[in-house]
Amino acid sequence: MQELIARTRTFRRFFEKEKISTTTLHDLIDAARLGGSAANCQPWQYMLVNTPEACAQVFPHLGWAAYLADWPGPVSGERPSAYIFCLLNHQLLIGPEGNALFDLGIASQNILLTAMELRLGGCRIMNFKPALAALFHLPEHLSLRLVIALGKPKETVQSDECLDNSIRYWRDDKGVHHVPKRSLASCLLPCPLS
Repeated sequence: MQELIARTRTFRRFFEKEKISTTTLHDLIDAARLGGSAANCQPWQYMLVNTPEACAQVFPHLGWAAYLADWPGPVSGERPSAYIFCLLNHQLLIGPEGNALFDLGIASQNILLTAMELRLGGCRIMNFKPALAALFHLPEHLSLRLVIALGKPKETVQSDECLDNSIRYWRDDKGVHHVPKRSLASCLLPCPLS
């Protein structure tokens, strides 16, 4: 499990022509739905996009990699071959909306872990234009909160030691994507009760 978690990074460039079947996407959603949910209300529903035509309509509405300011996103041939739209169903919501966002973190991580186990990569995207939801004519009780882009990874992403408290990811001259991670020691605090 630790090794799978370490390999499950954010990927933003893919082999676009490598399709992801609807059956595979159903397996990813199955992993999402089995995760924990506050008050067990399970308010998240998912819409799947995996045809080239639909993916082409989605792509222009997405923002990519805020720390890579000069990079507008993956070029044609390196774009996702599928998307999962995470929709909050307000009719199923019990309690504060913040609880549902914890659920979404669990669900989306389950999706990405399962995808990586299948040698697929993904990217959680919250930076999208409001017009994206309008493409799908969503009813009022559903709100789009997260898009997960998926595909067969076409880039190397590696975790590095976080130096000088810098958490900004970056790419080297070979195109390797570097993600600084804080050390285990820096994440641990002493317990005053011990």
